[in-house]
Amino acid sequence: MADVVQFKLERMLDELEDLDRRGLFSKQEIAEIVKQRRKFEYRLKRPSPLKQDYLTYIDYEKQLDALRILRRKSFLKKSGDKKLKKSVSDYAGVSRILEIYRLATTRFKGDIELWFQYLEFCKARGHGRMKKALAQLVRFHPKVAGVWIYAAAWEFDNNLNVAAARALMQNGLRTCPTSEDLWVEYLRMEFTYLNKLKARKVALGEDEGTLARVQGNADDKQWRDENKELFMALNENGEVGGVQNGESEGKVDVFGEHGLNILETVYTSAIEALPKAFGLRTRFLDMLEATELARSEEMRKKILDDMRRDFSEEPLYWDWLARVEIADVKRINSEQLGKAVEVYEQGLQFVPSARMVELYVKFLMDAVSDENREGEIAGEIVSHLKVLFERAENLGCVTEDLACQYVSFLLNLGKLDEAKILLEKLCSGKFPDAVHLWTLRLSVEMKCIQNKSPSPSKADLLYIFQLLRNILMKVSVSEAEDLWTMGLKYFANHRHHFDKLVEASFSSLTRDGGSDSGFSLSSTIVNFILERDGVDSSRQMYKRFLALPHPGLALYKNCIELELNLASTGDKTGLPNARKIYESALATYDQDASLWQDYHSMEVKMGSSETAAAVHWRARKALKDNIALVPGSNS
Repeated sequence: MADVVQFKLERMLDELEDLDRRGLFSKQEIAEIVKQRRKFEYRLKRPSPLKQDYLTYIDYEKQLDALRILRRKSFLKKSGDKKLKKSVSDYAGVSRILEIYRLATTRFKGDIELWFQYLEFCKARGHGRMKKALAQLVRFHPKVAGVWIYAAAWEFDNNLNVAAARALMQNGLRTCPTSEDLWVEYLRMEFTYLNKLKARKVALGEDEGTLARVQGNADDKQWRDENKELFMALNENGEVGGVQNGESEGKVDVFGEHGLNILETVYTSAIEALPKAFGLRTRFLDMLEATELARSEEMRKKILDDMRRDFSEEPLYWDWLARVEIADVKRINSEQLGKAVEVYEQGLQFVPSARMVELYVKFLMDAVSDENREGEIAGEIVSHLKVLFERAENLGCVTEDLACQYVSFLLNLGKLDEAKILLEKLCSGKFPDAVHLWTLRLSVEMKCIQNKSPSPSKADLLYIFQLLRNILMKVSVSEAEDLWTMGLKYFANHRHHFDKLVEASFSSLTRDGGSDSGFSLSSTIVNFILERDGVDSSRQMYKRFLALPHPGLALYKNCIELELNLASTGDKTGLPNARKIYESALATYDQDASLWQDYHSMEVKMGSSETAAAVHWRARKALKDNIALVPGSNS
């Protein structure tokens, strides 16, 4: 390995001598360059070099070459020479970077990102290796549509080779016929080339500033022959022809006709390959509307008819079709709203599903959310929403998410009483265990009580408690995080109901167990009691929770943190209590390396060297294969 590295360094001798002779780098700097390159070369010669090794080497060489260029420009400015003959050092940097990229892509052939970095560097430097690198990439990754698009774009934009770009695109479509992007980019490329020909013909004055020509002109055949490659077929059997003599009389927009032929051919082939790709049809429509083609309205109608035939059972189609009605409208009016609603109503007849209703509701809510919306339109939208929700109930299409959206909508409109009635109906009917709806219901009930009186009565408190307890007993603790937090906050200053809620938590935690991470109900209750009643009460409470069958790691950690905070303020019982909790936790979680680490760290900071050493020895014994995870394990 050393011989190979030394050989490579010796091959750099001419370059380094040239840098020294031209005064671009000092001898000390050149020595440092050699040192760094030796280090990088040794890394690359390891049995399994990393991708980062190559990238770091490349980054170093790029910075070095950028510095050389700056110093060369400074030298030219000082010497007054307008031009300096290029020598070996002007080419060696780029060549070395390209060679490192070649080695990297040879080793990591499957890394697309690395390949594109390689290609972008070749493109930026205008290096001739670009074509070879692209050919290799296409050979290694023929199933990646982006590779074909990139290669065709390079041929089209940089080499101005339309035939090669088209051949690449068509080969890509044969290899990746299910790529939407490839179909769209192919059509875009053909339209771009057509526009270039169109601009050229006008610039030459051949059409007197127009895009029309009289058929039967003697130049027709010659022009078509010169540009016949524009309309190469997508397969070996078909051809896309131009406008032939005798098709129509008078003037014909030849470019518009050719563009339409291209679109028809690509569109037909694309929907055969991707019959269920709804997004592809919409992208074709967008391109059609952005391009001036002959008989574009006929083509647009054909695409829309095909979409209706193929996607009339898809809710997304009707949603798209309705939004098209107001696509170019900054401020919707009653007439445009009516057109969109009519489309959605048709969609509901074809697809009476929850998804269709959700899209319909989202459209109406988006329409009414505009602050500048007129009151009459807003009222009309609200009436549509009410009718739609009733229809959804009749169709059996109401989901929990849809119900929450509608309730939230009513609340935003200030219709608190209507929202309350609806929530009572939903929670006692179709969604008795829907946590989100119950959360909304309780918040609405609490707000209604607050609006009635600043301080709730005993009857009000009992009513809220019974509602809350009923749902909490049905669902798991992890699902009801918001409900538990809401209840504890609401009853924090009402000891009787708060204590009852705490007792209910013991039943739930006994049933579901505590949490090892995330929300911990027991920890939340301990913190509430600590803030309200002080340290002694919170200690009594956490001891009761720790006595449950599975208290959860989150509670252990919370209690340890509480005791350590007390110990830091001078409480002499804090550290012994923390040790007891650690021991209790490790009885269950003795394979948790982080718990051992925390225990060891506590003893190092607050205990003695003997207790820290004892914890470390026990951790090594318990973890066995995970010794490296314990601090000080290498000592």
